[in-house]
This record gives sequence, structure tokens and C-alpha cells, in this order.
Amino acid sequence: MNHRRLLPWAGLAVALTALNLRTAVTGFTPLLEIIGDDLGFGLAVAGLLGTVPAATFGVFGFFAPVVTRRFGLERTATAALGLSALAIVLRAFSPTPAVLVASTVLALAGIGAANVVIVPLVKVWFSGRIALWTSAYLLLMQTGQFVAPLLAVPVAEASSWRWSVGIWAVPAAVAAAVWLVLAVKLPADHHAPVPAGTPTARPRIARSSTVWGLLGLFAMMSLSNYSIITWVPAVLTDAGASASFGGSMVGLYSVWGVLAALVVPHVATRMANPFVVVVACSVVLVAGYLGLAVAPLDGTVLWICALGIGVSTFPLCMTLINHRTRSPQVASTVSGFVQGIGYGLAAVGPVGLGLLREATGSWTTPLVVLAATAVPGVVAGWFACRPRYVEDSVAG
Repeated sequence: MNHRRLLPWAGLAVALTALNLRTAVTGFTPLLEIIGDDLGFGLAVAGLLGTVPAATFGVFGFFAPVVTRRFGLERTATAALGLSALAIVLRAFSPTPAVLVASTVLALAGIGAANVVIVPLVKVWFSGRIALWTSAYLLLMQTGQFVAPLLAVPVAEASSWRWSVGIWAVPAAVAAAVWLVLAVKLPADHHAPVPAGTPTARPRIARSSTVWGLLGLFAMMSLSNYSIITWVPAVLTDAGASASFGGSMVGLYSVWGVLAALVVPHVATRMANPFVVVVACSVVLVAGYLGLAVAPLDGTVLWICALGIGVSTFPLCMTLINHRTRSPQVASTVSGFVQGIGYGLAAVGPVGLGLLREATGSWTTPLVVLAATAVPGVVAGWFACRPRYVEDSVAG
């Protein structure tokens, strides 16, 4: 079938996939206390469930390109979202904490693979409009991240936590079904073949300073993101704010991700070297951390907005993965490498900062440590933003 006639299906599939990339996380964590009371677990299991997203995204994102090279991008997306949908249903019916943890790992395994494949899928289906479609999928991803926690508790109170958890299987299943339509209409190898001499294996791309720059920038941003989502409410409640205020500040933080998704990809594609974006975001991020450390309840909105703006290097990274590679195959490999290792490193953040808080008795040291992560982020950003292709830097 003609590739052009399938573009509407591809656009719908990308949009639905993007909506599902965070709902299984942010639609679940607000319910942990309710679920814990029902299934009989405490802070230890809740902490484990809070660490699972980044760790699972890392492990399964790292191996996703291996699957795509064998089965194709669309088939991988179908399997990933199908697995996520089934696991979310299993999670909704979990009779024990062990089943809850296992089903959460499976659900986020599918999402971790989808995180990786959506980048080369945008490149191969919408190569002439990468900035537009990168903005679109990041906007929808952030929308899902923002809406899911708003619905979680009201739906649970109106019905049960199981319904509140299980409803997110529906959009994941629909997304899998749309990718399946594309998968059955196209051969697994329908994308353009990799030119001779083009590196696709990780040992080759690991020789690229651009790839390592993207990895470092992504890791530092992800560490900040998961640390903010996990601990900012605790920072504010320890300072005397209410739990609802802490939750609303996480919502405000997420809103800035929506705005960044609209703006940053277009800015990045219009600049030969968008390193100035990295520097600006890092300065604002540091200001937000230090503001929270010094005066958490004075100017809170300003500090949270600064944090939201500061992590705008996420859409920059996603855009650069496509703009620093020539082929979808290499984009897929770079995406898996960057997100796999990056999310793995980010998983250390929430746990490590919680231990640091217990050891020091305050949030000042953890927040200063987070501010310090901006330094390696800027260094990595220098290498990531240079206008050169990954293929060129590892050729030979």
C-alpha cells in the first residue's frame, strides 16, 4: 500500500502512543496510599513502586532497538503497547503487593520500549516535519502526564482504585490496535535500508562524542525530573505546606512541560547549535533548586516554574536524536542507548536523595546536590548540540 495513504494512520498512532507514555506512572502514584491500605503494604513497597518507572524505562528502552532491527518499528510499537495494556489490566486486578509490583514492571516495560521507538517513527513517517511532530508527541505526552493524576483520586473515590488504575489500559490498547493496522499493511523491513558503512550497533555509536553528550544531558534532565516529581511535595510539606498544595505544585511543574514541547523543538531546529538553550535552562533550573532550599514557602510558585522551565532540555534531546542522525535505524539505536542508560542513571536520583535527606535531616543538601547536576548537564550539552551527524563521527 502507498506510504502516503497510510500517513493519517501513522499520525493517529503516534498521537495515541504519546498520550500513553506517562499515564501508567502519574495516574498510579497518587493512589499508592489508597492501594497500600487495601493490599497491606507500606512505605518500603511504595518507594519501590516509585523507583520502578525510571529503572524499567532504562532496562527495556536499552533493548528496544534490538527488537526493532528484527521485527520493525511498527511491530515493536504494537507489541510494546499491547503488553502495557494487558499489564495495566493485571495491575488493576492485583490481589497482592507482589502481583502489583510485577504487573507494574511489565506495564512500564512496554512504555519503556515505546519511549524509544516513537523517536525513529517520527523520523521515518514525518521526516519533512520533524519539529512539528516532535512538538506534537511531546505535547500529548505531557498532557497525559498532567491529566492522569488529576483524574486518579476522583475516579477512585467515585468507584475504586482498581477502576482508576485500569482505565489507562483502554488508550494503550487502542494505540496498539492502530499500530497493528500499519504493521500488517507493511513489511517489517519497509523502511529504507541502512547505507553501507552506516553504524547501527551500540559499539559503533558509543564512539560518538555527540551520543555521549546526548546521554549525559538526558540523564541529568531525567534525574532532575524524577527527583522533582517524587520529592517536591515532601519538601513543601516539611516546610509547613499542605499535601494538596504540594500536589498542585507538581501539576504546575508539569504544565511547563506542555509549553516546552510546543516551543523547544522548533527553536532547536532553527539553530545550527542550540547550546544556548542548554545554558539558559540550566541557569533557571539552578535558581529553582536554590530558591526551594533557601525559601521553600516564599516564592514557591516562582521556584516551581523555574524547575519546569529548567527541564526543557528533554524536548531538546528528543529533537536532537533525530537531527543528529541520518537514518531511522541509527536514530532508533541512539534513542535506545541514550534513554536506556539515561533512565537507568535517573533511577538513582529519587532513592539517593531520599537517603541523603534521612542522613542530613533536611532538604537543603539534596537540593544543592540537584543544583550541582546542572554542571555535567551543561558540559554534556556542549557535545550534544554541536552540528554534526553521529554517522560521520564514528565512520571508518
